[in-house]
Amino acid sequence: MAVQEDIKYMELAIVEANKSIPAEKAYCVGACLVKDGELLTTGYSRELPGNTHAEQCCLMKLTDPTVAQGATMYTTMEPCSTRLSGNIPCVQSIAQANIARVVLGVREPPNLVDCKGIQLLRELDIQVDIVPDLEDQCLAPNRHILG
Repeated sequence: MAVQEDIKYMELAIVEANKSIPAEKAYCVGACLVKDGELLTTGYSRELPGNTHAEQCCLMKLTDPTVAQGATMYTTMEPCSTRLSGNIPCVQSIAQANIARVVLGVREPPNLVDCKGIQLLRELDIQVDIVPDLEDQCLAPNRHILG
């Protein structure tokens, strides 16, 4: 694991998370998609219409979805395993895109749903790593829910 590269892209994901407009029952998350050291796309919660999640926005913004194959998704919070809105969970979207690795800043707090994103990704043989020491920065955009 290239720790410096992971920190660099997680810091970019944190910048994206801070662009999210807070919503009463939704976290503010940022994400970016990287392949072979090249930034493919970024996203943040509710950036695109349809109650979109950060990871979902990254994937929706790709002009060629096949470029995500083998890429790394950086996300400030554990990808969702359940969507209250009925949209496809991010874990499922990540798997469908054939993303090889997910790097996250913090597990999803249990305030809204019981998230099983890490467990499900690992069951799908997708590598999951957590960047140390960035938890507070990843949670900061979510003070409206976490207090």
